[in-house]
Amino acid sequence: MRSLGLTAYSCQPLVSQGKLFGTLGFGSLTRTEFTPAETQLFQAICDRIAIALERSDLVSSLQQQTEELKRANRLKDEFLAALSHELRTPLNPILGWTKVLQTQNLAVPKTKEALSTIERNVKQQIALVDDLLDISRIVQGQFQLASQPVDLETILNAAGESVRFAAIAKCITLEYHYPADSLSQVMGDELRLQQVFWNLLANAIKFTPHNGRIDVWLEQVQNNAQISITDTGIGIAAEFLPHVFDRFRQADGSSTRQYGGLGLGLALVKHLVELHGGTVSAESPGAAKGATFKVNLPLLESASFNSPATVNSQQPQPDSSSFPSGSLTEIRVLVVDDEPDNLDLIDFVLTQEGAIITAVTSSAEALTIVAENPPDILISDIGMPGMDGYELLRQVRALPSQQHKPVKAIALTAFAQQEDREKAINAGFQAYLSKPINLIDLVAAIAEQ
Repeated sequence: MRSLGLTAYSCQPLVSQGKLFGTLGFGSLTRTEFTPAETQLFQAICDRIAIALERSDLVSSLQQQTEELKRANRLKDEFLAALSHELRTPLNPILGWTKVLQTQNLAVPKTKEALSTIERNVKQQIALVDDLLDISRIVQGQFQLASQPVDLETILNAAGESVRFAAIAKCITLEYHYPADSLSQVMGDELRLQQVFWNLLANAIKFTPHNGRIDVWLEQVQNNAQISITDTGIGIAAEFLPHVFDRFRQADGSSTRQYGGLGLGLALVKHLVELHGGTVSAESPGAAKGATFKVNLPLLESASFNSPATVNSQQPQPDSSSFPSGSLTEIRVLVVDDEPDNLDLIDFVLTQEGAIITAVTSSAEALTIVAENPPDILISDIGMPGMDGYELLRQVRALPSQQHKPVKAIALTAFAQQEDREKAINAGFQAYLSKPINLIDLVAAIAEQ
């Protein structure tokens, strides 16, 4: 200060609401010191300045929050618009073909085509709902894994089989390249890891034009298994690459976009991979230049497995589209569901398989029937008015007729989360099936009891 010629100097803090913004100095070229009153005045000035700085920070923070809220609202609006579109789009062929089948006598090939179209679009709806539920559980911190040592080649092959026909439909070459030497297993949830690679493969097929190519590479990189999925598709623009794993984000969210979806798949991939202690990344040279997604998962130290060098997606696979060969002849089944449409469907299918069906719409009716004439199998919905499926089974188990030979019970419910499955099994159900039901699984579950 003396180099500036100051003979008196006072430094005061800029403090407001306990927050220090800095200091402000006061100097004089003619005074040797400042009086206490002057020092108090300096501090009063500093207090006013600190308040002004705090207000400026608050205004800036509010402006930033406002922009973030506007962006969040914009993304929400885009998501709701996309959700409405994605929900309504499959409904059009479902309702349209249903009406045609009701009003016209179609030839057998056309009838099969119509039913196949309905089934495909229903499955699309189911996948959409499942993704929404998974995201909800992840956000709420309720997502759990059933981890065990798993074989990555088996998982990749299963994921590839799920998308095989989609690749064939677009004449896309889909090949897997596995190491000739053994590769250790990873600790993971087999179904969730299949979901990871199904999403990545489905995305690659979706954004790869006809006659394109997708390669899947499995290799060991240090202590990790690295799975690389490379396509010759439309690529990813550099400005969107940092946001590719964000929830509800899409490179093109406009009403004129070429590709459907909600922007959930890659967000799920990222969460699931990270839950497994791994990482996922995306690379692309740019638009129209393809993309590569790399998943790294920590390897176990033991439990090796052998693998073929290359597996082509065009290999024939066993047909699983028909009912099991086991008959349900003379098996007495009591079905309780408060939705008559569900009852009619189950009644028809199981009767076709030879079962003797009693169908009721309330737990009270079911309880009376079990008490008077116990069935071999009880199939119960969970969410029902008056008495839910858990309470029904508890009261059934308490009946005198159930003490020596308790009826086998199968839960059939729209509550489809992992904790719902565990709750049903812990409540005493021998099996659990979630709606929409796979009729083949239902017949198999009854045959196994």
